[in-house]
Amino acid sequence: MLEYLALGILVFVALTLFYGIIVIHDIPYEIAKHRNHPQQDALHVAGWVSLFTLHVLWPFLWIWATLYREDRGWGFSEKGNVAVDNSANEAQFKVLNERIEKLEKSLQESKQNRAPEPQTTHDSFSEIEGSIIADQEGSK
Repeated sequence: MLEYLALGILVFVALTLFYGIIVIHDIPYEIAKHRNHPQQDALHVAGWVSLFTLHVLWPFLWIWATLYREDRGWGFSEKGNVAVDNSANEAQFKVLNERIEKLEKSLQESKQNRAPEPQTTHDSFSEIEGSIIADQEGSK
């Protein structure tokens, strides 16, 4: 009679350990499901892979599952607590715009004050080409 009781306890303990290990390896997936993680399926599959690789990946899955939160995404600070001061950037932007306008005005003035350069016509190119060819033939 004691043998059957011992066998029953042994089977119960084995099933409890087996089920417990599976439940423990599903914890990252459950966290991901609770947080509406965008990669829930990948976490679930990786949990099973970790089960068959002697739990090597499991701590990393826990971290991966807990990094994402629906209200703040992957960030590490809450969106509402970040105050941005753009006054320095706006002042610098204004100064740079003024410099650009001054440079454009001075460029336009320098273009207007400069004498137009003589444009080379097609005929002068042919004359230059003819003289180069004549020089080359004369040197032969």
